[in-house]
Amino acid sequence: MKVLIAPDSFKGTASATAVSGALAAGWSAARAGDDIIALPQADGGEGTCAAVAASGDWRWCQTEVDGPDGRPVSARWLLDRDGQRAVIELAEPCGIALLDRLDPWRADTHGLGRLIGAALAAGARSVQIGLGGSASTDGGAGALMALGLKAFDASGQPIDRGAHGLRTVAYVDTDGLAPLPPGGVELLVDTAAPLRGPQGAAAVFGPQKGATPADVEHLEDGLTRWARILNAAGLQADPGTPGAGAAGGAGFGLMAWGAMATSGSQRIAELTDLEAQLATADLVLTGEGRFDGTSWTGKLVGHVLDAAARHGVPAVVVAGQVAARCAVPAVSLTDIAGSAEAAMADPLHWLRAAGSVAAQRQRR
Repeated sequence: MKVLIAPDSFKGTASATAVSGALAAGWSAARAGDDIIALPQADGGEGTCAAVAASGDWRWCQTEVDGPDGRPVSARWLLDRDGQRAVIELAEPCGIALLDRLDPWRADTHGLGRLIGAALAAGARSVQIGLGGSASTDGGAGALMALGLKAFDASGQPIDRGAHGLRTVAYVDTDGLAPLPPGGVELLVDTAAPLRGPQGAAAVFGPQKGATPADVEHLEDGLTRWARILNAAGLQADPGTPGAGAAGGAGFGLMAWGAMATSGSQRIAELTDLEAQLATADLVLTGEGRFDGTSWTGKLVGHVLDAAARHGVPAVVVAGQVAARCAVPAVSLTDIAGSAEAAMADPLHWLRAAGSVAAQRQRR
C-alpha cells in the first residue's frame, strides 16, 4: 500500500514537517511493509518554505533583516536551483513569534521588503510570498518602504514605522520604488479578509496582535488613510479584494505594488506536486490541530480531502481535536491521549500513536 501523508502544521504545537514525520513513524511501526510518502503541506502561513523545500530542488538562502520590532533577525527563504523563483514566508522576518511582547502600533513589515529585495538582487524573476503569522497591522507600509517607497507626514517628515505611521501619512513618493520582477509577485493567503470593515485586518486580526477595542478603531482609520494615499499616488488596489487584509493589510500594500493573491493551500499543493502523488496513492493521511466545520471551507485539510475525493483515494484525518462530524475516518489525539492537556504535553508521541491507530484500522 502506498500511503501519502500530507498534513498541515498543528499550529503552535508542531510543524507540518514534524507532524508528517511522526505520523509516518507511527504508521510504519504498525504496517512496516507499506510505502510511505511524507509530503507536508502549508496554506501560506507557518511552514510554507519548509513544505516547498521538502518537495523539490530548492536551496535555502539566509538574509539578516530588521525583525518586526527593529531588532535584527536572520531570515531564511528559498531560491530554486535555476535561480529564477523565490519563495518567502512573511513569518520569517516579521512573525508574531519574534516579538517578546505584542506591539500593535510599532511592529512593522520592513524586514519582509528587505527579504523581497534580497530575492530580486539574487536574480529571482518571480517571487511567491506566504502571508501568515504576522506581528503587525501596517498595511504593508514597512515592506513598501524597504522596497524604495518614501512616505511623509504633512510637514514633509518621514513617517514612523508600523501602524503608528499610518495615522500621520500625508503623501508618498514612488520614484524609488522597485519594479515588480518580470514573472510577478504572488501572495499565498490563508484568508479572504478585505483590508477594512468588520471582517478586515484590524477588526479580525488586530486583537491577536495586542490591539484593544479602541486600538482597533484607530488602526482601521490608519488603514483607510493608507489606502487613500496609495491610490492617490497611482498605486491602485481595491481594499475589498479578498486577501487584502492578510498579514495586517500587507496583502493590500503588496497588491498596490502589483502583486496578485491566490489560495495558499492550493498553490502549495501545486508546488509540492500533491495531485501527482495522489494519482498513485492508495490512501492519504492528512490533519491539523483542530478539525471542525471550517475545515471544509478553504482550509488546507479540506483542500487535501477534496483532491483525494477527485482521485478516488480514501482519506483519514488526524487532528488534535475532532469537533465536527467527519465524512472520512478520523483519529483524535485528545481521544487517544485521554485529554487535550495530555495530547498537547507530548504532541509528537501522540501523533506517532495516531499514525499507528490509523494504520491498524486498515485491512491488509
